[in-house]
Amino acid sequence: MAQKNSSEIKIDGAKTQDEKMQLLINELQLLLAEKRTSLSVLRTGIAVFALPLSVMSVLIATSKMYSINEVINLFVPVIILNSGLVILGVYLIVRSLMRLHRIDQHINRIKRKSPVTNKLID
Repeated sequence: MAQKNSSEIKIDGAKTQDEKMQLLINELQLLLAEKRTSLSVLRTGIAVFALPLSVMSVLIATSKMYSINEVINLFVPVIILNSGLVILGVYLIVRSLMRLHRIDQHINRIKRKSPVTNKLID
């Protein structure tokens, strides 16, 4: 059974070298799945961040067709919503990048444990 310590994972329950290697490979698969999820969150964050920029571009491009004083009751909620989307997009991007960095560090630690895992992941 795998027992998680504060800085390293020790494999106590594995009896043979093959079992230990299989546990390391399973751990690598789990970490790579988490990495794919983080990349998906990063992609979503970029899309959420780009949406308000597109809306603002349309508003600026069509600004000659309206007076800001006439549409202020619509303009303020749009600005507030866009600000919220920008903040959400930045949060998702930063959170995803931090998780990706942490996962990469963990994968590098596992790669250093065994030459076989070092060959598997390059």
